[in-house]
Amino acid sequence: MGTLYLVRHGQASFGADDYDNLSPLGHQQSQRLGAYFRERGLQFEAVLMGSLKRHRQTFEGIQEGLQAPQLQPLVWPGLNEYDSHAVIHAIHPEPLAKPNTPELYKHHFGLLRKGLQAWMHAKAQPAGMPLFTDFVQGIQDALAHVRAQHSGDVLMVSSGGPISTAVGTLLGTPPESIIEMNMRIRNTAVSELVFSPKRHTLVSFNTINHLDAPAYRDWVTFT
Repeated sequence: MGTLYLVRHGQASFGADDYDNLSPLGHQQSQRLGAYFRERGLQFEAVLMGSLKRHRQTFEGIQEGLQAPQLQPLVWPGLNEYDSHAVIHAIHPEPLAKPNTPELYKHHFGLLRKGLQAWMHAKAQPAGMPLFTDFVQGIQDALAHVRAQHSGDVLMVSSGGPISTAVGTLLGTPPESIIEMNMRIRNTAVSELVFSPKRHTLVSFNTINHLDAPAYRDWVTFT
């Protein structure tokens, strides 16, 4: 059996004009995770990642900490995150202020939850996004590729939406539970799935053992 390590990207640039870039802390989180993998002797036989900038930057940080320049990732667009702005706009077309206060932050994520529920239950279709069933299929195709092509340790770098969807569909949870898992996934958190040619099985979810030391107490983030 092999093990698939699902990694959420490092802290991105929430509130900036371009969210799809790691913050300085996001780069540090990614490098620390790679060093943690190296300390434990992990050697990945393959890497899959989404095509977003924050996925590539996270992989590059992991690769630097892992000291494994030979790793060449397979870019898999089905591992890309949903468009949160489109999700919110589908149920709230009026302009929103940037979430730069606790109240606006709470309002933003409240609308995001409602928009995701509507999308997942086919009650709203965000512009430029696939149907939720197609979103799920893109993730399932990536997991099927891993089962068919690999038998050792595999690294997959993605985002909270695809990771929570992968875990939620594996466990048969309702969409609302997938949303709540998504909201709680921490940056560079690791979820482990063991796999055989026939199936994946969940071992752990949303772990940050690489940050489990006093020196990294302030490195734990959710955006």
